Amino acid sequence: MATIGWTRVKGWSAAGALAMALALAVPAYGQGVQCGLIPAQQSVALGAELDIELDVTAAGAAFNGFDAVLSYDPAALTLLPTSPTTLQQGCLMTGGCSAACGNTFHRFAAAGDSVAITDILLCDQIVLSGPGPLYKLHFRAANVEQVTTVRIRRAVFYDAGLYVTPVATADCQVGIGIALDVGGGGVARGLKVSAAPNPARSGVAVRVESAGEGEQEVGVYDVNGRRVRELSRGWYGSGARVVGWDGRDGAGARVAAGVYLVRFRAGGRIVQTRVTLLQ
Repeated sequence: MATIGWTRVKGWSAAGALAMALALAVPAYGQGVQCGLIPAQQSVALGAELDIELDVTAAGAAFNGFDAVLSYDPAALTLLPTSPTTLQQGCLMTGGCSAACGNTFHRFAAAGDSVAITDILLCDQIVLSGPGPLYKLHFRAANVEQVTTVRIRRAVFYDAGLYVTPVATADCQVGIGIALDVGGGGVARGLKVSAAPNPARSGVAVRVESAGEGEQEVGVYDVNGRRVRELSRGWYGSGARVVGWDGRDGAGARVAAGVYLVRFRAGGRIVQTRVTLLQ
């Protein structure tokens, strides 16, 4: 059974001593975990509600639990926890998109400007490697125009009480009443983009919609902004259309499992949506 490692945030304390001792005594696993806050950028209206996910963004080392501390500016974002907070767990941990049994040790604590999360699988002989969602937080944006950042202050992954290293993290930005260079959430100023099924194992249908005609481009990018595949480019009229992606890159090779961004560009504006491609 996995050793449970808690964390500390602004006065909320618990002990991860056993996990730490094991990690110091035994070499940590070396393949590592890539995790990030998704979407990497999004623009929302003043006072709007929004979701931010903590995801494993690419297949990596096996793990069966994690501790994370996420921080945000309370003048820009108000946390709106679910009731019960177990509903905030992502499908990797609950078994919705993994082999997990649905039984977890879950602990969540919120402070004035941060949250602490512990989530451990209580499933015999089950480990995860991603990609997919670990956790989701719901916020309400302030009524003041600004750009704010939500950060991963700490992220530790475990497998049977051992630290899994290295851990690479990526923060996210939210434009409140301000359009960022690359919008998220799939809707902005007359543009819409969505993808289904999501998560997907093979083909993805990308639906785009524009309020006006003009030059349009649809492409798939990795979470670091590198273009994986151009799906469509040309002059199109207003309205909706569907573009397919078969999970392959521009050279025709099957891409690795992971989180990808589908971007729709039209009239100098960009919106994007996230797609999780499974093995």
